[in-house]
Amino acid sequence: MGTGFVFSTAAQASAWTWAQTTALIVPVIALVGVYVTYSLNQRALRRERRSKTFAEALTAVEEYLEMPYRIRRRPSSPDIRRELTDEASSLLARMAFHHAWLQIEASAVAEPYAALVAAARSEAGVHMSEAWQQPPIDTDSGMNLGVAYPRDRSNAARTLCIQAMRRNL
Repeated sequence: MGTGFVFSTAAQASAWTWAQTTALIVPVIALVGVYVTYSLNQRALRRERRSKTFAEALTAVEEYLEMPYRIRRRPSSPDIRRELTDEASSLLARMAFHHAWLQIEASAVAEPYAALVAAARSEAGVHMSEAWQQPPIDTDSGMNLGVAYPRDRSNAARTLCIQAMRRNL
């Protein structure tokens, strides 16, 4: 019996207490909280970065669609002609960059973006050619062209691209 008593006393001495349980649970809960907060912050940062990249990709296309107006309103200068053609080339390169990035990072958006770029190039390309054939505008009143260049295909493709981008976010 003496042995049982010693065992019983030893068991009571090593019993797990609520203080010990609390000391273990509180840091675990804190670590879980830190992990959840970190994960949510990272997700928000990725979403924000992706949103900004999508907006930049759309801006490149919009700037390309505006090129016929810039060409039409150009001053008569060889330097300006070179600037405008360089800018058009730069916009094509930016659109290609964004398409490649989308193929890598957001493949579900790459195809709709490629369709948007193709529509923009088709429509704006024709309008740019027409604009280059017009004489430079040399009056303030001439700056208001009065008629917008049609871009129905580009607008429709833009709508589909934005829908794909929203789904991807």
